[in-house]
Amino acid sequence: MAFASSASAAGVGACLITKTDTNPFFVKMKEGATAKSKELGVALKTYAGKIDGDSESQVAAIESCIADGAKGILITASDTKGIVPTVKKARDAGLLVIALDTPLDPIDAADATFATDNLEAGKLIGAWAAATLGDKAKDAKIGFLDLTPSQPTVDVLRDQGFMMGYGIDVKDPNKIGDEVDPRIVGHDVTNGNEEGGRKAMENLLQKDNTINVIHTINEPAAVGAYQALKAVGLEKQVLIVSVDGGCPGVKSVTEGVIGATSQQYPLQMAALGIEAIAAFAKDGTKPKPTEGKNFFDTGVNLVTDKPANGVKSIDTKEGLAKCWG
Repeated sequence: MAFASSASAAGVGACLITKTDTNPFFVKMKEGATAKSKELGVALKTYAGKIDGDSESQVAAIESCIADGAKGILITASDTKGIVPTVKKARDAGLLVIALDTPLDPIDAADATFATDNLEAGKLIGAWAAATLGDKAKDAKIGFLDLTPSQPTVDVLRDQGFMMGYGIDVKDPNKIGDEVDPRIVGHDVTNGNEEGGRKAMENLLQKDNTINVIHTINEPAAVGAYQALKAVGLEKQVLIVSVDGGCPGVKSVTEGVIGATSQQYPLQMAALGIEAIAAFAKDGTKPKPTEGKNFFDTGVNLVTDKPANGVKSIDTKEGLAKCWG
C-alpha cells in the first residue's frame, strides 16, 4: 500500500503522538514512522504522554502540531473521547488526523484509523483459553487486567473480544464491567505496565485466590501479573493471555509466563500512516478502510506453542521472526 513518492513529500511536516515513549510497542511505532519519514523526505516531530492515560500532554502536542503547520498527525490516544474536540481543531485547520492502534470514540472523529483488529485479537486469545481449558472452561474463575478507568477503545475491544471468544455474554459491547457471568471474579486497571499489572493481580487475588484465567491488556501487564502470582506460589494455577506480540512478550510465551498472545504490527501501522500523510500533502488523497471494516486492518496473529483445536495460530519461532521491541 503506497501513498506517495519521496519527491512529492519533500518539505511535508508530520507529527507522531504516542501514549508513552517507553512501551516497546510505541518505541517500534516511532521507529517505523521515523524510517518512512526519512525515506519520503517528511519532517517528523514526535511527542508522547508521560504515562499511559496522560491525555493532557497529547492535547498540548496536537496544539503544537497545528501551530507548526504540519500536514498530518498520527496519534495513539490515551483518552479516546476526551481528545476528540482537540482533534476536531486539527482537522478544521486542514490537517489529516490518523488514529494508530486505538480508534477514537467515535471512530470517525479521525480521518482514518490504521490498527490491529483489536476485537479479533481479543477473540483469538479468548477462544484459545476456552479451548485449552476444555470442560474446565465452564467453571473457570476469570480476572481482567484492563488499561485505564477511562476505558479507551483499545481496552474495550480487547476485553470484550476475549469474552466473545471465550463464550461470555458481553451485555453492552462498548462497556467494560457490566457483565453478570459468575465466572468473572472482577476487573482492575494496570496503566499498561508491569507495576500496574502486579498491583491489579494482587487486588484480584484478594477477591478470589482461586482465579485460574487472566486476560491482560498487554504483555507488560501480563508479566506483572505473573510476578504477583509467583510471589504467592500460584503461577502454575493461572492461564495468562495477552495482546501485543513484542519480542519480550513472545519470549514470555516460550518461557510459559504467558500461554498465548495476539501479535500486532506497530512498525507497519506507523509507516503506512506516514505514507498517507505524504499522499494527502501531495493531492488531498485520504486513505480508505479495509473492505467490510471501518478502519485499515494491519493484521493480527495468535502466538502460542500450545495450539488449540479450531483456533488458528503461529508458534513462537515464527512469532519471534515477526516481533518488535
